[in-house]
Amino acid sequence: MVIPPHEAANHALPFFITPPGSTDVLMVVAAILLIGGVLLTGVLFLRLHSLPERMAHKGKKLQFEIVAVLCLLALFTHVHMFWVIALLLAFIDIPDFLAPLNRIAGAAEVVAGTAPPPQEPSSAEPAPDAPPAAPPVSPSQGGGHA
Repeated sequence: MVIPPHEAANHALPFFITPPGSTDVLMVVAAILLIGGVLLTGVLFLRLHSLPERMAHKGKKLQFEIVAVLCLLALFTHVHMFWVIALLLAFIDIPDFLAPLNRIAGAAEVVAGTAPPPQEPSSAEPAPDAPPAAPPVSPSQGGGHA
């Protein structure tokens, strides 16, 4: 049963005015758009916030952990300088100073004739095709100076 509008009401009502007892379509559409907009804004915010971390991870940077911690600090403390620092660190390649120094130390040990210290294995098992390591030369065998 459709209830007619009141006699005092304007007969040229806009489309968004609903009769009593029916569903307000405009409100339902507005609610869906509002919920979708809030979710989309949240996803975009979190994607933008994790941008430095994703950049450092993709570039396999040495400072990846520092960038990740700075991003988390910026997210939870709302200190935007942490995020800017993380973004700058994600763009910068920090040079590897340790590899050349290890090569220099190894070359100096070869020149001096001393055995290098045993290397820590990088994996749990040695490579199957690797030759067996030579035993270290002790000073009593004539390898050192007295």
